Amino acid sequence: MPATPLRLTARALLLDMDGTLVNSDAVVERCWGRWAERHGLDPVEVMHVVHGRQGHATMAVLLPDRPVEANLAENAQMLAEERADVEGVVPVPGAPAFLAALADLPHALVTSADEPLARIRMAAADLPLPPVLVTAESVGASKPDPEGFLKGAAALGHAPADCLAFEDSGAGIAAARAAGMRVIGIGPRAAAHHPDALAATLDAVTVTADADGVVTVTVLG
Repeated sequence: MPATPLRLTARALLLDMDGTLVNSDAVVERCWGRWAERHGLDPVEVMHVVHGRQGHATMAVLLPDRPVEANLAENAQMLAEERADVEGVVPVPGAPAFLAALADLPHALVTSADEPLARIRMAAADLPLPPVLVTAESVGASKPDPEGFLKGAAALGHAPADCLAFEDSGAGIAAARAAGMRVIGIGPRAAAHHPDALAATLDAVTVTADADGVVTVTVLG
């Protein structure tokens, strides 16, 4: 029996990038796998932590006794590696049509990538950049801190409660919830964190808006 569609309404949409719009798992696994080996860590355990966070925040979780300055320096190296590697970067299924539907609606990208990496990955996936970008340079704290989502809502001129966040990771879902937003989870990583709605891919999501600017998001389970 087909699942009943779930509909949520909002005034603005805030979108994570990696895992939500862009599948960059291949690059992340290559770069962070090498990092794990350099530090004698289990790459599988590293991958449980890395999604959704800025690199230095991941390092702080995995190497808690290391100075912040060392994490920031190595994160700069990691970002350079990630910018140089786009092999296997592809759109999440449904992302092109989803972003096309948002063209005239208030929406922002809220990502833990820095702006150069965000632009590189969106271009590699042949996806248009949202009009508002909240990247690593925009915030003082990484997800799961809510700062990025709060800044995205403010930039669009809407209260957090009037925004819907789209996320794939535990850190991202926690950040959006801490900002006071409802969350639509995309993909299997999101399922364990009980978002307000869950879609396997963006193929299962449709967006419409009425004349008053109320955006309706329909999610097929």
